Amino acid sequence: MGGKPYGIDPAIVQSIAEDVSKVVANNVQLAIVVGGGNIFRGLKGSADGMDRATADYVGMLATVMNAISLQDGLERVGVETRVQTAIEMQEIAEPYIRRRAIRHLEKGRVVVFGGGCGNPFFTTDTTAALRAAEINAEAVMKATKVDGVYDKDPNIFDDARKYTTLTYQQVLSDEIAVMDSTAIALCKDNNIPIVVFDIFKQGNILKAVTGQPIGSLIS
Repeated sequence: MGGKPYGIDPAIVQSIAEDVSKVVANNVQLAIVVGGGNIFRGLKGSADGMDRATADYVGMLATVMNAISLQDGLERVGVETRVQTAIEMQEIAEPYIRRRAIRHLEKGRVVVFGGGCGNPFFTTDTTAALRAAEINAEAVMKATKVDGVYDKDPNIFDDARKYTTLTYQQVLSDEIAVMDSTAIALCKDNNIPIVVFDIFKQGNILKAVTGQPIGSLIS
């Protein structure tokens, strides 16, 4: 949403698309899971009185809107893209089919996964970990608003300490709020490392994917 209170900022979409195009140019197979918090966050809707499952389904639909917007941005910079959704909506996207997703990646296309994992009570972080395990991804890249994992919120505390590396168990036992515990446990069980980095700095996606020291590594 960029500097807006909600919605989609075309400039941010374009910036992400350009970064992704550099990754694809390096012959890296890339799948993307998008959230929907800029349009509707399920848990927040639940707190406002809406039934939690209903709020989560609305949040899943918000992720599909983001996925289609990102597809448009990627195709405008010449990146062939397919959107697959966990909730079937065949007029605008393919249903999620694991083997088809892998085939798209083998053909050099970017696959954007929308609709979360299709079930309420699961976050898009968990979806990212689940899809990574399903498509045999080498790593999960958590592109976020901060430049790594801190022991407390760096936007509030000046003495917040950044972790360069940490273990899955550290994140779980210390309850470090970087991803939800289900996502961390899934990556731990499948030995998928997680790189947490700032998405808003141009070129960071390529740096993360090519293994340059950036952000924080959970392994």
